[in-house]
Amino acid sequence: MTQTVTEHFSEQLSLRARALLHGMGAELPTPGTLLARSPISGGILLPLTIDTPTTVDAAIGRAAGAFPAWRTVPAPVRAAVVRRLAELLVAHQGALAELVTLEAGKISAEALGEVQEMIDVCEFAIGLSRQLYGATMPSERPGHRLMETWHPLGVVGVISAFNFPVAVWAWNTAIALVCGDTVVWKPSETTPLTALACHTLLRRAAVDVGVNPEVHQLVQGDATVGHALVDDPRVALLSATGSVRMGAAVAPRVAARFGRCLLELGGNNAAIVAPSADLDLAVRGIVFAAAGTAGQRCTSLRRLIVHRSIADEVVGRIAAAYTQLRVGNPLEEGVLVGPLIDERAYTAMQEALVRAGQEGGVIVCGGERVDLIGPDAYYARPALVRMPKHTELVREETFAPILYVLTYDDFDTAIALNNDVPQGLSSSVFTLDQREAERFLSADGSDCGIANVNIGTSGAEIGGAFGGEKNTGGGRESGSDSWKAYMRRATNTINYSTELPLAQGIHFG
Repeated sequence: MTQTVTEHFSEQLSLRARALLHGMGAELPTPGTLLARSPISGGILLPLTIDTPTTVDAAIGRAAGAFPAWRTVPAPVRAAVVRRLAELLVAHQGALAELVTLEAGKISAEALGEVQEMIDVCEFAIGLSRQLYGATMPSERPGHRLMETWHPLGVVGVISAFNFPVAVWAWNTAIALVCGDTVVWKPSETTPLTALACHTLLRRAAVDVGVNPEVHQLVQGDATVGHALVDDPRVALLSATGSVRMGAAVAPRVAARFGRCLLELGGNNAAIVAPSADLDLAVRGIVFAAAGTAGQRCTSLRRLIVHRSIADEVVGRIAAAYTQLRVGNPLEEGVLVGPLIDERAYTAMQEALVRAGQEGGVIVCGGERVDLIGPDAYYARPALVRMPKHTELVREETFAPILYVLTYDDFDTAIALNNDVPQGLSSSVFTLDQREAERFLSADGSDCGIANVNIGTSGAEIGGAFGGEKNTGGGRESGSDSWKAYMRRATNTINYSTELPLAQGIHFG
């Protein structure tokens, strides 16, 4: 493909992005030095202006200024803006999903699924607005009642990553809003246009239901913009999604000002395949978890731990499935693997494959670049690599479609291998042996925040809390009781007697 054709294709993608933004009611951004690129072609979609320390300070100030009134609105009434947002997401699902594809490179089915996830978490948050429960406990003192109440926390800063450019924002924002918080969002500089679209839809939802749109702010730019959120004492909670390296830098700075952190960091996820496993089911789950989103999910499957007796068969089946995966333009029907986000991601993949060979690994298939659209787009075939042991490389997370295969002889060894990484996000086991399944889910089984049986490591549902342990950061978002991270708790003692007894039977005076 000639450069002229590539440039023409990039221009068509840019025009499409402009049309999608216009259709969702977003004003085209003021041109600047932040370049929104499409990994499909590597070309520029739109140039945007980077926020400055002054404009970030003003955005935080607006969110802080809106908070006092917003926190006094009853939670079920606050849910009205989230309900309207869900309606707008339904109306613009196709357009927003296409914008996700243009900016993040996801295939259409996954992009539509991500927007559906936004709709689902809005529905969850709407119901949650009537279930922000506090407990009542028996008091040891007669004529007293002991209880706890939950109150809005303040300004929530959200720093999101490119691989789920809209869903993770929705997880945080829908719940934070019904909890009575205001939000300042700093999206990945790789996906600023999807952020602009979401911000537009939320502010429209706020206006439609009579809510002050200043409850949500958007700031765009590089890491220096994120640093402003990290260090500002007006940001009560910082929810940050990204690398372990990023989390290690962010957490001490937030702690130094006694702020709160909710961290969703790296995952080096494993699946165990036991001799009793349904291999047809296992192979489907493994291929989707390892190759989906071009291996660029935090829950992507990166390590496969297979019983030695079935290892050759399992590897052969996966290799055969990999040959059927169509790599290409994610806008085209039938494509299952889109591009890596940029050159850096491709380089990291190639460096990891070289190291794998140096550490005794054998590439079964994949790993090569597919030159489809020009020199600035990076497509690669998912790689399957057999490793002789659990090396340092295997213990690292490479954000690319590489699946390392290890073997085991007994289930204790398999669990030990699963846990022998610094990260602790997601894990799974494929087995029809109930004892193995229950052991995997027990206290001495998987040490991850997500542990699945007969399903892959990716594809979490809204209803369950999402997050992981160890270097993954320990945060929980989305379902279950993750709402508690966005609120402060007060313990209340009410004396309805005419006496003043002290706790622990103390007598004074």
